[in-house]
Amino acid sequence: MRRNPGIRKRIFALLIILAAFLCGQVCRQPEGILVKAVENKVLDATAAAQEVSLDLYAASAVLMDGTSGRVLYNKDGDTPLPMASTTKIMTCILALESMTEDTEIICTVSGTASAQPEVKLGMITGDSFYLSDLLYSLMLESHNDTAVCIAETVGGSVENFAAMMNAKAAEIGCTQTYYITPNGLDAEDENGEHHTTAHDLALVMRYCLTQSPKSEEFLAVTQTASYTFSNISGTRTYSCTNHNAFLNLMEGALSGKTGFTGKAGYCYIGALSRDGKLLIVALLACGWPNNKGYKWVDTKKLMNYGLTEFETRDITSVEIPTKTLTVTNGQQESVSTILEEPSPSEVLMRSGDQVEIRVEMLQTIEAPVAEGTQVGLVHYLVDGEEYAVTSILTESGVEERTYRYCLRELMREFLLWPA
Repeated sequence: MRRNPGIRKRIFALLIILAAFLCGQVCRQPEGILVKAVENKVLDATAAAQEVSLDLYAASAVLMDGTSGRVLYNKDGDTPLPMASTTKIMTCILALESMTEDTEIICTVSGTASAQPEVKLGMITGDSFYLSDLLYSLMLESHNDTAVCIAETVGGSVENFAAMMNAKAAEIGCTQTYYITPNGLDAEDENGEHHTTAHDLALVMRYCLTQSPKSEEFLAVTQTASYTFSNISGTRTYSCTNHNAFLNLMEGALSGKTGFTGKAGYCYIGALSRDGKLLIVALLACGWPNNKGYKWVDTKKLMNYGLTEFETRDITSVEIPTKTLTVTNGQQESVSTILEEPSPSEVLMRSGDQVEIRVEMLQTIEAPVAEGTQVGLVHYLVDGEEYAVTSILTESGVEERTYRYCLRELMREFLLWPA
């Protein structure tokens, strides 16, 4: 008996229509289904440690974890105040970043530079120096004429250099800092006073120590006990001694810069490295004459607090379970997910501090899906601040459910065709 070719065509057409209907009704993704589900998990959820008072002399103070940037202690650390010669750490790092290994930069002294008030190197207008030598005058003796000479050489003018300082501060993350001078002398213009906060000052020091491409050079200059150099002509010789007494006060003392003006009072920014911890202390308005030693008392107190009360933890080391993800319009209904290997993120924490794990993940995804597609993020937070983030990825790929695929599945199901 012959088969009727017309019936075969009608059956085949019916199958195509059925496949199209199923693909259109079952496989297509409803609008709005791609939403994000957020889960929060708190680890070590013991009672948070009580805030302590260290009875500091400084009006404004911050203790910072130099590795993560976490603030470990804060006393009015976001209050804008004059910063005196702690300004010079920004001047120094910008000067270092302007230097290349194969070219010596020559600084010629202007009348503006030579006219700066004490403390000063005693530059003579028209004289010239190598920039690499002047950095020791800047950081060891805190010479104001040297700061202006450097600013005019690197920036073309004090005003242009101040703009560079403000741009770098914004890049670092300082939100309440405004530079007018390269030496930190009290100043004011139409945009406000020369100022910073203890928090911003600590951020600048952290940049100098851990983020700048010239971090090693910065440390080399600020750790030097004494330095002697001459002007380029060799007619005058100058000797500099490091006035950062903190370098000899505590084991592991790393770097720092003092400052004083009548308006700012005594200021200090310093760093210490010990027991795998990098600690930064910033002090503003830490006494006036005759209380020059207050800054050392406060610095030691804050450093010891950081050393004894905090331990380093890798906040990304906890195991986080992954979930399957629903796939629409796919040849399979779900796909497994994996967590991208996170980079270690070490944060100083004390007993009672909480690590919050915030999981942000799609509920559904539409095929086709490639292996390794990012479908979510895991955020690691301490005290509401994010210190690490890693991706959630699909473990495998999922092909799209096409008309051809639907037709083949129908034929295999109803006509027992091979897969």
